[in-house]
Amino acid sequence: MAATPVRRPAVAGQFYAGEERALRREVEDCFTDRRGPGPLGKGPRRSTRSVVAAIVPHAGFPYSGPIAAHAFSAIAHEPAPKSVVILGVDHHGVGGRASLSARPWRTPLGDVPIDRELLDALDRRPLSVDEAGQAMEHSIEVELPFLQRVLPGVPFVPIQVRYASFESLCEVADVLRDATRERDVLLLASTDFTHYEPAGVAEELDRKAITPILAADARGLYDVVQREELSMCGIAPTTVLLAALARSTVNVRLLRWGHSGEAAPMAEVVGYAALTLERPAAR
Repeated sequence: MAATPVRRPAVAGQFYAGEERALRREVEDCFTDRRGPGPLGKGPRRSTRSVVAAIVPHAGFPYSGPIAAHAFSAIAHEPAPKSVVILGVDHHGVGGRASLSARPWRTPLGDVPIDRELLDALDRRPLSVDEAGQAMEHSIEVELPFLQRVLPGVPFVPIQVRYASFESLCEVADVLRDATRERDVLLLASTDFTHYEPAGVAEELDRKAITPILAADARGLYDVVQREELSMCGIAPTTVLLAALARSTVNVRLLRWGHSGEAAPMAEVVGYAALTLERPAAR
């Protein structure tokens, strides 16, 4: 059987609406939700871009979408980058150390093209193209409708990162840093935080992970997640993101923390956070 020319959606109709019109409405609702940043509007973008990276959640849109919208709102108000790299989680344990995809990715809103030149620059050990490893993973896919809303037509490269030692994740970060050094690329790391704890406990545990993120401290984040056994599913992609930017001067902002119990009553919640990593303002 010939390979499909696109990566077809794995969780459309589950994590987000499976029909175009309904999905467009659902994305807008994430911005206007009481937990969201407010409607995007149609005003002009700023003249310069300060956001170099963002950390965003990846649960079902009714739960984490309004939190993610805070980061995408910040992105929407700045000049568009030439391309985007999304670092995702290997929830299923079927990918390689760092799995790339060379196919356009489809959502009900259309196809998101791959940046072929950037893909070629990233396609070296320990990264490699692995379409099968990407086929069922949702952590990258759920970010695409937001990108299609705020950065229409901008190509991307997905990198699904498997949990590994800090040193192994730094090897992935080294390739990412080298490949993006001379390119205008926005980096996204996709992660949820604490899983299935009471809301107060989740907030306390998430604070332990968010504190080193705010310091842009990749090693500090990795160590606290290990030491405290935090259930932050995207520790691998977030560590890679922070390590890739370790030689850059960035200010990290927490835009919104929240949890799934804000969307519907539940005894145990999942924690979410939206953060941006920004160039310091010129003086």
